[in-house]
Amino acid sequence: MLPPESAPPEVVSREIGVGVSTLEKWRSQSLGKPSQDKVWTAAARLQAVIATAAMDEVTRNAWCRENGLYAHQLQQWKDSATQSLAAPEETRASPSQTKADRRRIKELERELRRKESALAEAAALLILAKKTEGAPGDRQGVGGASPLQ
Repeated sequence: MLPPESAPPEVVSREIGVGVSTLEKWRSQSLGKPSQDKVWTAAARLQAVIATAAMDEVTRNAWCRENGLYAHQLQQWKDSATQSLAAPEETRASPSQTKADRRRIKELERELRRKESALAEAAALLILAKKTEGAPGDRQGVGGASPLQ
């Protein structure tokens, strides 16, 4: 009964077996809710984009107000639909973007190698520090006894 389908209450009543007066009550309650509570399915969003495509700005804005939308939402839906229908070669990065991406990858790999070597050096220093922690005279032999005993 609500846009974008906008079916007459009588048709919906016959389809689902609910009285017309009940459907009218539900519709008025639905229209009274804030627009954020309404969920637009993908098909409904596409239908809204198609329905408003030929409208001028004033008419489109009025349609949006009636349906609890903003004009920028319609534009986002249109852009999303257009992008998803684009051919793979249309979505490829430009050569300059590809070159910039390669340069960035090389920089990141260089930084990763530098950090890995610093981490390895720090680990080696920690191991060395643990080995040399005790004084030379405090070393104990096998069985826990010092070699002099």
